[in-house]
Amino acid sequence: MRTLQTTMVKVLVCAFALCSFWACTETEKEVYMFTSHREPALDGLHFLYSYDGLHWDSLAGSWLKPEIGNKTKYLNHRTNQMAEPKYYPNSMMRDPSILKGPDGTFHLVWTISWNGEKGFGYASSKDLINWSEQREIRVMADSLTNNVWAPELFYDEEKGQYMIIWSSAIRPELYTAADSLGSNGSHRTYYTTTKDFQTFAPTKPYYDPGFNSIDGFLVKRGPKDYVYIIKDNRKPGFSDLFCVFGQSPEGPFANPTEKFAPTYSEGPCAVKLGDEWVIYFDVYRQGRYGAVSTKDFQTFTPIDDKISIPKGHKHGTIFKVKESVLKKMKKVEAERLNADKSKQ
Repeated sequence: MRTLQTTMVKVLVCAFALCSFWACTETEKEVYMFTSHREPALDGLHFLYSYDGLHWDSLAGSWLKPEIGNKTKYLNHRTNQMAEPKYYPNSMMRDPSILKGPDGTFHLVWTISWNGEKGFGYASSKDLINWSEQREIRVMADSLTNNVWAPELFYDEEKGQYMIIWSSAIRPELYTAADSLGSNGSHRTYYTTTKDFQTFAPTKPYYDPGFNSIDGFLVKRGPKDYVYIIKDNRKPGFSDLFCVFGQSPEGPFANPTEKFAPTYSEGPCAVKLGDEWVIYFDVYRQGRYGAVSTKDFQTFTPIDDKISIPKGHKHGTIFKVKESVLKKMKKVEAERLNADKSKQ
């Protein structure tokens, strides 16, 4: 009898241990987060969240108010005159891009000025609620440009380094014949790399299609298989999106696709849902968001009727977090809303 009891106890202990093991190793549900700003981009970082990557809700309020940039007059290199930046002297945050690093840190970069700054903003967080000190990363200090627009983060797993890709205006004397087809100023994309957001490699040119281009977004499909989504920013008649392909995240890129978004679309970002990719973009003249689905980045199917995005959302990037991160943010959101009600 004692032997039987001992055996039963051992079985129960093993069963308990197995249950504990599976409970500890069970993967926590993930949700999608979409960074955002709200015009005129003076109140800071906003978020949308989604459980399926198609239907989105807002988290109320700003989660990081801008404190740097846009506070001084600058020499406009197109007019050679001193000028005040738009919304001077208020700090601004446009085009927020967030990427979660291998150590779980969320890295954020953003546009700090329409014109007048030669760097982008940077801050980091462990929970998307509490943020580090904001810093300006000056990447075009030695260039005759007026701006650094829409920095995008990408992590190169093979080299163990972060890439930041952005667009800056070039001087009119460098315009190509294709640039001259547009009536607005012309931009090219540039990039830098870093392992720690303290030391940065010298700025290099990125992808140059030979005409005005901004708002690039880099996708890794597999080993030596990268897609760069970018906007043809010539106006009027262009201002739309296309893709190019390369074997390295640092390029070169070639074989541009046909344009796949409506005229006056910008701010593309892509997320993989199942066996398809969904590319979101800001149809800014119409005040709405649009999307296409694709399996090969060659054929694109409009899916505007399958997505729902809150009005006022302006372009950012999509990333995943554990559901517990969202729940903590929603708790803070509720506390803020209750505090606001008590003041009324």
